Amino acid sequence: MNDLKCLIIFLSQFEITNAKIGQILDGIGEIKSISAFKKSKLVKNGILTGEMFKKMEDMADESLVRAYYLNLQNRGINIVTKFEENYPERLFDLDDAPYILYYMGDINLANQPSLAVVGSRKPTAYGRVVTERFVRDVAASGVVIISGLAFGIDAIAHKTCLEVGGKTIAVLGGGFDHIYPQEHHNLAMEIAEKGLIISEFRPKKTATKYSFPQRNRIIAGLSDGVLITEAGLKSGTIHTKEFALEYGKNIYAVPGNIDNINSELTNEIIKTCQAECVTKSDDVLKDYHISYASADKKEQISMFDASDDERCMINLLKNGMKSIDDLTKECNLSINVFNTCLTTLEIRGIIKRMPGGYVALS
Repeated sequence: MNDLKCLIIFLSQFEITNAKIGQILDGIGEIKSISAFKKSKLVKNGILTGEMFKKMEDMADESLVRAYYLNLQNRGINIVTKFEENYPERLFDLDDAPYILYYMGDINLANQPSLAVVGSRKPTAYGRVVTERFVRDVAASGVVIISGLAFGIDAIAHKTCLEVGGKTIAVLGGGFDHIYPQEHHNLAMEIAEKGLIISEFRPKKTATKYSFPQRNRIIAGLSDGVLITEAGLKSGTIHTKEFALEYGKNIYAVPGNIDNINSELTNEIIKTCQAECVTKSDDVLKDYHISYASADKKEQISMFDASDDERCMINLLKNGMKSIDDLTKECNLSINVFNTCLTTLEIRGIIKRMPGGYVALS
């Protein structure tokens, strides 16, 4: 670890902004190290108060910083600074790009073609279906899926990506010692093993309502495009959308029921031309110069070795998810035959049961 990296790790332990870290680095002089920090004129030049400088000076011990860094490495937590080659290239476009990033997993994923998938923390059955459908196709096509590990759309995006063997990046709203939400700790560790978890916050930092918008700018900054599958007007997703607009990213939105508050944001940004209306994965993948051939996929599903009754059920579900009650009536099958078909198709992975008694094609 060189002197500059050691200095940045030291500075990151204090509650100071990226802008302030930049001022400190500029104010230290040509040689940037912890020793140079202690000899600097940061107080005289008005960059730090005397009280703050004294607090930092008392903790400015290079050996302690190196021991801290080694401890993190032993835990599988790595650090990359803004001045290293493997720093995510897309983040350089941010005016306030973080000087330091903590990560677990493959940092090279941050430079691959990617799509951020975000939305409601409490999605409807429709939101779950469309999120799974888009993520499954896009991830299977080799595009990295980025999200924020939150409840709802975020978790669905990560899990679906992993299910199809895709690569996913989770951007944390706090540090590694405080994975949020706690219920997603195991999911986070699986992502770390198969993809990448990244955070600009030191491990002991807990997530707050202020840190999530910061997290969202990283999600938008890392991605080539942002897909919003379902979100209301009061959703935190609006921050990610605003950052994506600021950074000139492609924004995609799935239209929803006009009477559903969970679709108010997606419908609004489609109506105001802030986002492209997308209804199938090829609408997104065209910008990655990939064609998933969704129609061919549906044809393959319908052509597998199915009975006439199973084929009838598949054809009915091609038009969208249905409640079990409606599907039973439309299939016009006895309860026993219907349940047999439903179970067989579910075991084969052709259909899946959704919350609220709905069924949809996988």
